Order: sequence, then structure tokens, then C-alpha cells
Amino acid sequence: MQKYILSVTVRNNAGVLARVSSLFGRRGYNIDSLTVSATTDPKISRMSIVVTGDEPILEQIIKQVSKLEEVILVEHLQETDSYCRELVFVKLAAEDAAARDAVRQVAEVYGAQIIETTGHSMIVELTEVPSRIDAFLAVVANFRVKEMCRSGVTAILR
Repeated sequence: MQKYILSVTVRNNAGVLARVSSLFGRRGYNIDSLTVSATTDPKISRMSIVVTGDEPILEQIIKQVSKLEEVILVEHLQETDSYCRELVFVKLAAEDAAARDAVRQVAEVYGAQIIETTGHSMIVELTEVPSRIDAFLAVVANFRVKEMCRSGVTAILR
């Protein structure tokens, strides 16, 4: 199974988000992340949707989403051909100086920012492509993760 990023341009009508997301549920497809944003035209919005599946599932999703009345365009975006970013905040246990130094080293390797340090924890912020966020989270899983919040992908074709 692979993760796919879809960019869906829609007419900004009431209920369009519910119609798109319910289509996934009715078909048994899970949405890994979903972000919606305005475009330069207030009548048009862009959805960035990340789904997991294989090629036939991706093709089926694109066909089904394209059939919705409000949908203008569905594009499958590759990380290599697009600008894709996602934000993650991770609160890690950092009870002593050695743990804080280890967190700082990992943050430096990934280009993450330490946005808060207390006596018992550190909050790290990283904005990156989804695959790099996944790799970062795999590494920080070696620490005690107290909390984690991930925004979802925002993407645009180059």
C-alpha cells in the first residue's frame, strides 16, 4: 500500500466538503489527511487529500471524485513534481540534559525547530514533505512522545 496525494479543485458550495468526504466513507476508502483552502477565486477551493491504497484504488477514487457535481479538477500529485508541505508538532519527554541534547541533535538533522523547552519536555516543530515527516516521526519514536499533532498535506503542482 502506498500513500497518494490528490489535489481536488471544487466549487466553494455549502456542503462540498461533506459530499467529498462521505464519498470516501461510502466506498470504504480511508482519508489519511485532508486540508481545504481558498484560492484566488472566492468561488473555488482546493482540497489536498492523502489516501492509502494501490494503483487500482487510486484510479477508482479519482473516477468517483471526478463525478461529483462540484468537482472541477482532480490531480494526482507526486512529491517530486509538486510543492508538498505538512506541519507536525511533537512534544517529547526531556527530563535531563542528555535527553534534551539528543532531541536537539535530531532536530538539527531534520531542520526542525525547537519551539519550547520546559524542565520535563520539549516541543519540536517541523514543516516538510510528508515522507520526511514520516522519517522524522520514526526517529523521534525512540524518545517518549507525550503528544503529537500533524496538520495534513498542502500541495500545489510545480
